[in-house]
Amino acid sequence: MLHIDRRIITHFDFLIPIIVIPIIALSYYLVSESSAMLATRQLIYFLVGFCAFLLFFLLPIRKIEWLIPFFYWSGIAFIVVVEFLGSQKLGAQRWLSLPFTDFTIQPSEIFKPIFLLMLCYLAKQTPPPIGGYSYREFVKISFFILLPFVLIAKQPDLGTAAVLLIAGYGMLFIIGVNRRIWIILGVLIAVASPIIYNYALHDYQKKRILDFLSDTPSYHVEQSVIAIGSGGLLGKDKEEATQTQFKFLPIATSDFIFPALVERKGFLGGFALLLLYAFLIFHLATLAFDAKNDYFTQVMAAGIAFVLFIHAGVNIAMTIGFAPVVGIPLPFFSYGGSSFITFMIFFGILENLLAFRFDPTHKLVKYR
Repeated sequence: MLHIDRRIITHFDFLIPIIVIPIIALSYYLVSESSAMLATRQLIYFLVGFCAFLLFFLLPIRKIEWLIPFFYWSGIAFIVVVEFLGSQKLGAQRWLSLPFTDFTIQPSEIFKPIFLLMLCYLAKQTPPPIGGYSYREFVKISFFILLPFVLIAKQPDLGTAAVLLIAGYGMLFIIGVNRRIWIILGVLIAVASPIIYNYALHDYQKKRILDFLSDTPSYHVEQSVIAIGSGGLLGKDKEEATQTQFKFLPIATSDFIFPALVERKGFLGGFALLLLYAFLIFHLATLAFDAKNDYFTQVMAAGIAFVLFIHAGVNIAMTIGFAPVVGIPLPFFSYGGSSFITFMIFFGILENLLAFRFDPTHKLVKYR
């Protein structure tokens, strides 16, 4: 007789879906108010994301970890293909069109889980010694961090590239690197920053930084701040939410969906969303702390926490004028398929590492 192995259920982290599902539901509510067509497409993304979660939850990841370098280099190849066959949106070439459909995928987004898995693989293959990684190991791991950063920044997609860069070095900080290396790295960044600004950034990227530093905010940020201020404590009815309904607020279902939420649900609605993100990030940090001897789980939990924090922090900060405007979506909240599916894959992998952690046979069911 078949029975689901109770150990899998015992070690499954139910707190994650308890936090994430309200974020997804509120996102769909806002998107459906904006456009019935977008809401229908978002339901398709939800279905694909759920299937992706199940797929990665059921994969025997620890058994096939030797394949991770293959997937890493395959992901790098797809990012390179975008340079030649990618489709452009808003002046950037970041997407690949799916044949016979009007859907697109963003390889740099799909690469994020592969990137974290590669860091898990490297940490397990070369565990940090007492005192942290030395120069040799640091340079080796840095190569796998900097390669996708350079390729993705070239698309140009500096937002996604920066997420990978910060998450990668944040992971190294968590598991341990010799302190001297951080000091040298800090000095190099300080010296190289003016050179990077003058010669590596595109004109529109420099303009975003100048708009951020300017006394007068850009049009996007100005309309965003107006929407947030007009929401008050409890928000407005749909018909009275003029910033969103009259399209003054740009990209109100994606990059600027947070001010759309505050205009509709007020300060309390925005604060509730921030609390959900804070609880989720804190929970992931706790999981990473508790998995000290399991580098796969530790790096994955810490990496997801970093990615979530960067996405949520930068997205919300840019809508209130506290950060330059970049194309970083709000996790599980902004409209779109690539980002949503990516985060569902993230949590499918993490739940896999947690649920099957004490099951070397990786069997979901057992015979009795």
